[in-house]
Amino acid sequence: MTAVILSQGKCGLSRGITHYMVAMAISDILVLIFHVLLSEIVTYYFPSSFLSQTEICPSYAYLRIVSLDCSVWLTVTFTFERFINICCQKLRLRFCTEKTAAVVIMSMCVLSCLKYIPFHFMYEPSLIIDNIEWGCQVKTILFISAGWVAFSWICTISVSLLPFFLILLLNSLTVRHVLAASRVRKTLKRRGSGQNRSDSEMENRQKSIVLLFAVSITYILLWMTETVTFMYTWITISALDQNPTSPVYIANEVGLFLMHLSSCMNTCIYGLTQSKFRNEVKNAINFLITRVTKLIK
Repeated sequence: MTAVILSQGKCGLSRGITHYMVAMAISDILVLIFHVLLSEIVTYYFPSSFLSQTEICPSYAYLRIVSLDCSVWLTVTFTFERFINICCQKLRLRFCTEKTAAVVIMSMCVLSCLKYIPFHFMYEPSLIIDNIEWGCQVKTILFISAGWVAFSWICTISVSLLPFFLILLLNSLTVRHVLAASRVRKTLKRRGSGQNRSDSEMENRQKSIVLLFAVSITYILLWMTETVTFMYTWITISALDQNPTSPVYIANEVGLFLMHLSSCMNTCIYGLTQSKFRNEVKNAINFLITRVTKLIK
């Protein structure tokens, strides 16, 4: 529903921002499908489903990591686009356009698909029953091959650490620029007129900043636990403790839960920060109720 409402362009947002938001909504629902619905629900309650067959398992793992990577990096590109729009006036006219947004989104999705192609060759069967291969376990060579170890680290850093710190950096730079620009504009207004009249440009910029910060800060907060857990195991050079009572294991499980939760937060953010989006949601619900009522009658 979010993707459909945003794609209609009735929420008062530019076409470039709309493209990013629609792409983020689609990638988020793919994360919920592959990571929550299929991984946490279907494979848990139906361990003998077709997803557990070795022929399907590598492709399923590939789709999981690609959907998560797309969701993460689309959030990064959205944050970067807002940073350019607010802080870099010379690049704004060339970068913050509908065409550029479409090219960036397509490029990010293609790169995510290409980056994780080796996932198709990482697994081997866990067991064989009636000549049917079941399960997926990582091949032993992955733990001793320098190339595979490097690939594993690159994947982890690409999905977790690098996006986290890029969003944090971009938001810090944006905040500093906005505070400096606000002080300058207030000073010029006082010197020019001596009156405290409203500034329509600053009001529009504030609305854009509220949306940016709401999306970015929510991402940072929900990914922080998983990122800190990964950094702890990285710095201490230790494997993740599989004891369910271990603080590190609990922190990792909580981090995974919050990470998955971040995929359904953007819709709530749009509803809280964008009045036109709320109105479009109400119109959609009223339309559905009217149609269902007519069908019943």
